This record gives sequence, C-alpha cells and structure tokens, in this order.
Amino acid sequence: MKKTIYLLLILILASFTTSKDLITISGKITNTEKGTICIKGELFEQEIELKADGSFSKNINITYDGIYTLETGKNSIPIYLSKETNLMILADDNVFNTSLKFKGQGSIENQYVAEKSNITSQISDEELYKLDEMEFLNKVNEIKISISELYNKTKFSNAYFKEKEVANINYLEQKHLLFYENYHNFHAQLKGFKVSDKFPKFEERVDLDNDADFLFSSEYQKLATLKFFNNIKFDGTDLDFTINKIINIKALKSQNLKNFIIQNSIYDVNIDYQNYEKIYQEYLSTTNNPKLKESLTTIYNNIIATQPHKASPQFDYENQKGGKTSLESLKGKYVYIDVWATWCEPCLKEVPSLKKVEEEYQGKNIQFVSISVDNIKDRQKWSNLINAKQLGGIQLLADMDFNSEFIKGYAIKKIPRFILIDPNGNIVNFDAPRPSDSKLIDLFNELKI
Repeated sequence: MKKTIYLLLILILASFTTSKDLITISGKITNTEKGTICIKGELFEQEIELKADGSFSKNINITYDGIYTLETGKNSIPIYLSKETNLMILADDNVFNTSLKFKGQGSIENQYVAEKSNITSQISDEELYKLDEMEFLNKVNEIKISISELYNKTKFSNAYFKEKEVANINYLEQKHLLFYENYHNFHAQLKGFKVSDKFPKFEERVDLDNDADFLFSSEYQKLATLKFFNNIKFDGTDLDFTINKIINIKALKSQNLKNFIIQNSIYDVNIDYQNYEKIYQEYLSTTNNPKLKESLTTIYNNIIATQPHKASPQFDYENQKGGKTSLESLKGKYVYIDVWATWCEPCLKEVPSLKKVEEEYQGKNIQFVSISVDNIKDRQKWSNLINAKQLGGIQLLADMDFNSEFIKGYAIKKIPRFILIDPNGNIVNFDAPRPSDSKLIDLFNELKI
C-alpha cells in the first residue's frame, strides 16, 4: 500500500547545478490573475512582475541548462532554458495553449516542447493506462511516432538540446512501459493485473542515476523515481519500507534525485512512526535544498508542538447546520475530534461505533466534533452524506482540506485521525483511540468524563 501511494505521488520537479548564467526573458502575457509570472526549478525560483499591459523583461541567473517550469497563475508549462537563451514569450492566459508563441534565441526548442506537450496531452494518463495491453502499446507507439516526426522536421538551434532529446523521447516510452502494470491496476481497477509475456521489457541498461538527464528531462525524473521505489525491498511494515528507502536514497549518486525522492517522501516524518525524529534528521542531512529543509522542519516542529499538555492548534470552520464553530467556543468540555472525509472508507467504517459512543456520553462533559477534509467544492456531497447517515455531533468542513491550518498543525496526512482535547484547550492525545477501540472508553473513564 505504501509503495502504491508513493507511485501516485510522483511529481514533476526541476533540478540544479552550482554554476550560474545570466539570460534574458521577456515578452507579454495578458489576463494573468496576479500580474506576475514565476519560473521555477529546484533551488531556483524567480518571480517576474508584469506591467499593466502584461509586458515584461527580466535578466535572470539560471542554475542549469535544462527544463524549468513557467507558472502564470492559470497555466503551467515546461520551458527549456540554457546559457544561450534570449527568449520572448507571448500568450493570453485565458487561452494559453492556442495563443502561446516564442521568439528569440531558444524559441525553436521551446516551440518544440510546446508542440510535443500538445501531442502527449491528447490522451490523459488515466485514459492511457485504462487501455488494455494491446491498445496501450499501439497508443504509446503512435505517440512516439508523432513526436519523432516532430523532432525530425524541427531545425534545432541548440546542439545540446537536439542530442539530449533523442534519449528523452525514449524515456517517455520507457516511462509508459514501466508505469503500465501498476497504473492499469489502479485506473482500470483490476487488482492483481499482470502484463503478458509478450509485453516489452524495460531497458535495464538505462542509467537512472545521473544528473545530466535528470536536469534535462521531466520524463527521466518520473522514470528514475518509479524505478527507485520499485527497487526498494518491502517485506514488513511501512516503517521498514521507509528505513530501506533511506538506505537507498543515501546510495544514490545524483543529488537531484535524492532531493526529488525526499520531496515525495516528506510526510514520512509523522507521528505514526516512533522514530520520526531519526527520519527527520536523516532527510535533513541528505537534502541540500533549503526550502525542502524548511518544509521538513515545519512538519517536525508541528509534531513537537502537538504533544500532550500543549495548547491545541485552533480551528474556526463551517458548521453543517449553519455559521461557523471554533475550538475556542467549545472550551469548558473535553473535545473528541474525528478527522475524516466522505471518500474515506476506513472513516465511514467508524461511524456506527462513533454513534454508539456519542449516545453513551450524551449530556456528559464532552463534545464530539467531526472535521471533514473534503474539498470545499464538494460541500454539498459532504452535507448530503451527513444527512443520509444521520451523523451526530458537530459536523464541520475544513476550509482548505488537508492544507487547512488545523490539519497541518497536527501534520495529518492519513485519515481517520482522532484527537482528544481537554476543557482548557490543551492536547490530551493527538492520536486518540478510534471509537471501535475499547481503549477509548478506558481513556474516558481514566479522565472521569
């Protein structure tokens, strides 16, 4: 289960080298929401303020030749930057893909990247991996042929890009082949699916631990990450998996890949593991990314801050019956909090037991609060389920799902989570027993609730 979660969490990130080159980015991007755009890479982030008409010109120090991400607020695209770049970008953020144009040095390569993205986005990953084996292989081959034709007709101005892109096209195909079995299981909901003996084998000779390709290719990043997780021995608990993962991370040569994997593993630092402090220290000493170090430290500090007897993080959330309810307003009684979601099956399995406990303790010195981490756009679904299942207690909807301050304050990434707070607003247990666990009543009796 842990490995599957990591496979689904693979993200697109850029990376770095230590040298810097000054390049010029200019152009005009209209109809942005905030009047700014941002170019990002690992250990690199440059916000550019737009003039009233959307125009801009900025000299920036890039840290490597390779793929970066351009974010406009409404859209996000990969762009190729090198020490030779003098690039003009023109677009309307409301119709970004159809209006996007590049001019100047680097325009040919970036137009190629944009057209290649159009080819690969014609079918979503979900649709692609749902296809049966033969249909999938035919579609992957069709995509590769289209990209190869685009490559062959493009008159590249950057020799390094032209050379690296040959391998990059192969990485795209190899990524799909390596992803298919796991993702077909997930998207087609075919538990235990295995590819046939005729399915093409992954090219084991591919070097998946080098910085040069990692810097150039987001496909390589995803491919290297998946292969990394596939190679971790997993024959025990989630904690065993994490310990083996740390050993494998340290064995990598590529610092970029180390950072990438730690970024995708950041919530290994959690209270479910007794040795979360050691995991935190291992990740902190392995990454050289200051922002990643900051994120790890924030999570770790949140864990320390939610130990027993410390003041609880606060909430003030929408109440299903109207208005808002804050933790502060519940002072004077114990508060037993259920963090859940409508899509969480283990959460829903606790409902009958929770109802029984609520009924048993009705009128006593305790309030029962359920906080849903459903997305705010699913408010009606949340409300309908509460009514359909006749859920009791105080039913609240967190304002930003898992990114809500209360949820982040407790570093919650797995649900259900139950929390017990005393009448003064201090933490009794940040990971209290579930309603179905007899230890909950033992705890209530101990506290004389």
